[in-house]
Amino acid sequence: MLRILLTIVLPLLLPTALYLLWIAAARHLRPADAGPSRTLPWPWLAAAGVVLAVMVIYLIGVQIGGSAQGVYVPPRWEGGKIVPGHIEPAPPDAG
Repeated sequence: MLRILLTIVLPLLLPTALYLLWIAAARHLRPADAGPSRTLPWPWLAAAGVVLAVMVIYLIGVQIGGSAQGVYVPPRWEGGKIVPGHIEPAPPDAG
């Protein structure tokens, strides 16, 4: 759950949260100019959130993710427990 929050939800909502904080700070600094609220640039905020989320997922999946060298062993039922899937290192070449 925490991983989903940090890799998908936070990057999607971060641009909007920063924009709303900026608007609040601007109104606080110049309260005399605070007129009716302008419409929020939802398409731009959504696009920025999607781009940021894609960048985070790419960074975690491709750059930080472990080496895929080896053989994938799928999850299996063994001795009354589920053994999670994992990658076993490839055997050295018999050159």
